[in-house]
Amino acid sequence: MKIAIYGATGMIGSNVTKEAVDRGHQVTALSRTGTSLNGAFGTNADLSDLATFAEVAAAHDVVVIASGPSRTGEPHSTIIDAHQAIIDSSPDARLLVVGGAGSLFIADGVRLKEAEGFPEMYKPEAETMTTILEAYEASNGVDWTVISPAPMIAPGERTGKFTVGGDSPVGDSISSEDFAIAILDEIEAPAHKGRRFTVAN
Repeated sequence: MKIAIYGATGMIGSNVTKEAVDRGHQVTALSRTGTSLNGAFGTNADLSDLATFAEVAAAHDVVVIASGPSRTGEPHSTIIDAHQAIIDSSPDARLLVVGGAGSLFIADGVRLKEAEGFPEMYKPEAETMTTILEAYEASNGVDWTVISPAPMIAPGERTGKFTVGGDSPVGDSISSEDFAIAILDEIEAPAHKGRRFTVAN
């Protein structure tokens, strides 16, 4: 398949890029730097550039969006607006969006981001990613899937062993390598079209 990956130089995006290349897919790695990596063709692109996104979507079977909100002070409205513009454009390709763990439900109507002890420093990002998830859930005519990681995600071991869940956490952590496997598994054998799912080791 032809797979485009936004945020390809980040922790998650770089692992998804490597996994996709290793599985024999034709991969375009999109980032602000345009860096080629892991055997993928690199090109410069920003998620907020809707014209370029439309061209990318038309040329690929799947677009993975692994770009998260700014952690350097830029307003989060930028990425929220970018996702909404993408949704409104009804792109040609299937979208696989990397979501956040804070939007997972830990009880009836209670999300992880609302739990006692949830780190204050992560709340703005959790709120933003919840807003983005809700935008996809409210959409019509868009072929989308959102995948939320376990509450903790970090580089680790590629085990190929993880648990798949729906809207609630199924474990405390997952390696970014196994998270990439889950994303490629979903791309190759779609099981969560039009909904969110999560994975954990």
